Amino acid sequence: MSRKIAVPRLIRLPMRQLWAIRVFRGGRVADFGRIPRYAGIFALGAVCIWAPITSYLKTAPLRFTSGLSLILPGAGASASVNLDRIGQASSSANSPYSNSSVSPTETYKRLLAAQRIVGAAAASMDMHPRDFGEPRIELVDQTGLIHVSMVGNSPEDAQARGEVLLAAFFSEIEALRADEASIRETGAGEAIEDYRQSVLATREEISRLQRETGLISAEQFDTLVAETDVLRERMSDLTATLEEKTEGVSALQSSLGTTPRLAAAALRLHADTEFAALATAMSDHAALLSQARGQFGDNHPEVRSARAAYAATASEAAARAAQLTDLSGDELASLDLSHVGSRAGLLSQLVTLEAERSGLAAEHAAMSARLAAAEERRIALIEPAARLEDLSRDFEVAEAVFASAMARSQSTKTDLFASYPMVQVLEDPSLPTEPSSPKRKLALAAGVAATMFFLMGLMLGWLRRPLIERLVNSTPDVSSAPVMVAAE
Repeated sequence: MSRKIAVPRLIRLPMRQLWAIRVFRGGRVADFGRIPRYAGIFALGAVCIWAPITSYLKTAPLRFTSGLSLILPGAGASASVNLDRIGQASSSANSPYSNSSVSPTETYKRLLAAQRIVGAAAASMDMHPRDFGEPRIELVDQTGLIHVSMVGNSPEDAQARGEVLLAAFFSEIEALRADEASIRETGAGEAIEDYRQSVLATREEISRLQRETGLISAEQFDTLVAETDVLRERMSDLTATLEEKTEGVSALQSSLGTTPRLAAAALRLHADTEFAALATAMSDHAALLSQARGQFGDNHPEVRSARAAYAATASEAAARAAQLTDLSGDELASLDLSHVGSRAGLLSQLVTLEAERSGLAAEHAAMSARLAAAEERRIALIEPAARLEDLSRDFEVAEAVFASAMARSQSTKTDLFASYPMVQVLEDPSLPTEPSSPKRKLALAAGVAATMFFLMGLMLGWLRRPLIERLVNSTPDVSSAPVMVAAE
């Protein structure tokens, strides 16, 4: 059972204390005499709530918000080109989200709010940046969307501000990309110039070596070595053939007892009709002389007559032989003026073999000199050929590096989105149909809510006495401090 605490009624308290107690404890719930006071408080509170709201709604200028959306495509792009006899050139633009340490949306968010972009957009509308306003930028999580809002004095003004901000943003993006490309091209140009100088230096060294040695390429030296080997083999075969011909000439010369020159002279003499007649006459006189010697002595007139006739005929034959063969002296004396007869074939073979031997000997001498010159040149070109091969290899490497650098420099010009990814307009600046500020509904809702809360406060003030008594009655120890209040 709840215990009731008797509260003594004080009827003789000073007015100041009585007022303080009544403010703290309140009056009776059924005391409607308090209504004027609460109505006055409510009216004062309502004026305090609705006067600022009404003033704000009547005096605040209308503001309109234009919204636009940007999107960053998430896919990258790559291209590869094979250049004949040069190499491969490739370019690629990675996805803007492939690097976890850099967020392109955050980069563009900061760039959209940059002072130079806002200033450029304000300048295009002949406005001060402070009057132009700051864009409101929102990022959508887990997407590449960027929402931008611009506030203006009218729907057209808000839309125009969004358009000039967008134009300034894209202009700045293009300027940044161009600046990056220029810096890259400058750096690449310095490297390419170094490569070009390396190629020119190697080319000059090769040209100098070619002028000094006459060696154009390493393949030319290989051809020279191959030709020298072929000459050596031909020289060996020619030497064997020459030795064979020389042995044949020596054998015939020994068998016939004559030399090839005399054999050729004999064949030429007996081909002459006049010499042939002299040779026939000389043979006849020789026969008569031999017959006379057989019959008579050496001093017999017929013998001397036959000897004189033979000597005269032999002298004429020798004179004719000297005239035809240009032989003289011992060669003419050793020339056989008799008829060749069956020896003609052997003499002709001797002359033929000697002619072949002489030709082979001349060819052998010429080839020997050619082989010696080739061997000398080959030995002299061994070191220059090795040096030329090294220089040619260095030149090919330097040229390949230079060509690759050129191709890479040209291909990187297409990689415009390496540092600043592609951004597209998903939604153009909108034309608002209703003002975004002041928010009338929100202001009215706030006024109504404030009024309701104020009414609830007044209601709690009206009912505070029963509530306080209930709280006091629920306290376990109430004897320590007696409560004395006066009726309201």
